[in-house]
Amino acid sequence: MTNNQSATTIAKDSVKKLTTNYVNTLTDVLKQLDSEQVKSLVDTLLTMKANNGTLYLCGNGGSAANAIHLANDFTFGISPEGNALKVEALPANSSVLTCLGNDIGYENIFAHQLKVKANSNDILLVLSGSGNSENIIRATQQALDIGMKTVGILGFSGGKVKPMLDQVFHFEVQDMQISEDTQVIVGHILMKALYNALREPN
Repeated sequence: MTNNQSATTIAKDSVKKLTTNYVNTLTDVLKQLDSEQVKSLVDTLLTMKANNGTLYLCGNGGSAANAIHLANDFTFGISPEGNALKVEALPANSSVLTCLGNDIGYENIFAHQLKVKANSNDILLVLSGSGNSENIIRATQQALDIGMKTVGILGFSGGKVKPMLDQVFHFEVQDMQISEDTQVIVGHILMKALYNALREPN
């Protein structure tokens, strides 16, 4: 066996091990998800909808992308006919983000949007791996000041924001990528549950 063949074999073994470990860890982490908690949030979101409220989502980095992804699912996926949620991903407008970041600080990019737009019939859903990002903490505090309900999907220890939230999906895993995976998975379960609920006879 040549050196190149040996390196290729080691690389394949390494990727195989990484893949197996990742799948096993994600599977174990998802066992922490409580279906009763999901049902409770579905009910809360349906009540918000009945009160003409808006779901606001926020996060940083990969969690920002997940917020935008889930806003799409809640706008269209739960009801292609148009009977969906009013929803906005706060990281989606780059002009607003760069304005606020430049003028009043990155830590205020989500809180200020809530101050301008939100009311007590609305819900804030924060997506965070660490739960310690200052802009997530300030957004949550702003939501509480307005009288909004607050929900989070968190990883690691849950961070400073965890005790501030009304409802928490906390997955204790020391891995940012798996933490971000849980955000989309919980979001997709919510989407399917809402899709079904909106088709049930009254």
